[in-house]
Amino acid sequence: MKMVWPIISSSSSLAVLVSGGLDSAVMLGEATQRWAKVYPLYVRTGSYWEEVELGYLNRFLKKIATPALQPLHSFDVSVSDVYGTHWSLSGKGIPDENSPDDAVFLPGRNILLLVKAMIWCHLNGIPDIVMATLEANPFPDATDEFFTLFTRSINLGIGSQVQVHRPYSGLKKYQVIQRGALFPLEESFSCIQPVQALHCGRCNKCAERQQAFRQAQVTDPTRYASPSPSEVQTCLK
Repeated sequence: MKMVWPIISSSSSLAVLVSGGLDSAVMLGEATQRWAKVYPLYVRTGSYWEEVELGYLNRFLKKIATPALQPLHSFDVSVSDVYGTHWSLSGKGIPDENSPDDAVFLPGRNILLLVKAMIWCHLNGIPDIVMATLEANPFPDATDEFFTLFTRSINLGIGSQVQVHRPYSGLKKYQVIQRGALFPLEESFSCIQPVQALHCGRCNKCAERQQAFRQAQVTDPTRYASPSPSEVQTCLK
């Protein structure tokens, strides 16, 4: 597997933005193999799936526990006063497996993830933070220009030099799965409409997850509440 991690700095500490999804879970696991101290950071925004996601994330953390892995630190950045009745908060009208990628755009998502995380890193003397933005991310807050200008602005505002890195920015999701196939991926979470703490199997993100496992040619360990129509058709062939 090709090396994607940059030479970040001489520091032995690294912060990792995690959501519990496949990409950030694998990134966190790899980071614990490379740094002496790894600080997982989670941002709570009030999303419909958040409590289920946190349950998966905590189980994943327990399964990959090493001396390098530090306790999970959470930040509260509620968006209810901005998003209102948005589907990501209400759970109504959640994009299904047939929806386009832009249907799951969460305005300002990376801004919300980074603001408090960068300030926390500055206050705790951690010079670098990584996040699992992939090659296929089509959104405006995932561009090189955004990260360059946003990082510079935050650092100017707090008098710091915290650097944001995206080691997976040249990878597709199936390649991330291949990198992390030995990690407990059954404890990663991608769903935006969980059913009794299971992946629903029918939403946009579940469809993306299923497709990525097929492309990676790795057995999908996920428990789905119900298979998507495309999965049923695949099984019948």
